[in-house]
Amino acid sequence: MKKEIVICIFIVIIIVIANIVTQNYTTKTVSELNSKLEALETEITDIGESEDIAKDSVKNKIEEVEKYWEDVHSKLAYYIEHDELEKVETDIVGINSSIETNDYEQVLSKIDESKFILRHIEDKYAFTLENVF
Repeated sequence: MKKEIVICIFIVIIIVIANIVTQNYTTKTVSELNSKLEALETEITDIGESEDIAKDSVKNKIEEVEKYWEDVHSKLAYYIEHDELEKVETDIVGINSSIETNDYEQVLSKIDESKFILRHIEDKYAFTLENVF
């Protein structure tokens, strides 16, 4: 009897620790991706007099976002629903294609959608009583 209780407590402790680790990683990843998207958004809103230089900078920013997403996507896929991750990936692809066609209003819209989905992912996988029950 005692042995089963110890094993159960050990399993619960492992689950709580794993949840804390994944939540911290998700929070860090979402924060970093949001800051990269905000930098891209700022770069797009600043396009003005020097359009050629700004377009190169915007392309560099979206490449940064795509590279970061490629790095973290596989790790997030272990514990986050693939549908949620596909929404973010679809928005990033949409942002990139809108940048290539110089449709900056669409880019800003897709950036807002991406940030909303990222906040949703962070909230959905947070370790709260609401999510536990």
